[in-house]
Amino acid sequence: MQYEPVMTRAELIDFALNKYFARVDAKDMEGALSCFHDTALFCVQTAFTRHSGKAEIRRMFEDFFGAYETIIHRDFTCTVDEANGRITASFTAELHDAAGQVTLLNNTNFWRLRPGPEGPKFQEVYVYMSGANVLV
Repeated sequence: MQYEPVMTRAELIDFALNKYFARVDAKDMEGALSCFHDTALFCVQTAFTRHSGKAEIRRMFEDFFGAYETIIHRDFTCTVDEANGRITASFTAELHDAAGQVTLLNNTNFWRLRPGPEGPKFQEVYVYMSGANVLV
């Protein structure tokens, strides 16, 4: 039996960068959440933080969006496992708060997508963050 990939390499990169991160940077809550299955797991591995299900992920994003005036994810380097619906991105997160302070983080995210009735979405997200956890 031949395995059919969830998405092509280009589609996985587009989903992670142009759908997910673009929506996070725009503080588009519903758009960002639409990238996740209802039972998704979001873990910040470097802080031992776990958000299970869309309600917990929503609360995490509410706090994150509220803490920063501007959110920018940039300078991506992606590695894709097309056959298994997985993508990794290393990038810089540039966060500007209301006082004008800038936080720069060098992060790596690991995502696993799985198919669903509305198309492939994130089932698992694992984040490795260079500084203090901003996704609490």
